[in-house]
Amino acid sequence: MREEPLMVSIRDLGVAAALVTCGFEVADMNRDINGRMYFIFQETVALDETVNGYYADTIVIKARKFFDNTKMLKGRIYSEQ
Repeated sequence: MREEPLMVSIRDLGVAAALVTCGFEVADMNRDINGRMYFIFQETVALDETVNGYYADTIVIKARKFFDNTKMLKGRIYSEQ
């Protein structure tokens, strides 16, 4: 029997953009009843470490790539309204 991978929902656009910039893939996007968008990622140890690094301000990412990924995610949010 094959188990489904654990998924994590992230609402913070900055965290989601940082994860994409670090090479993680958005598995899905869900909008709640209040219209807030959640980005769904497959949960891994590396993902948890990157999220913690984001909040601790210890990850190093390329600024332009981060900005481009932020714009891309915003585009996906508004295209699914």
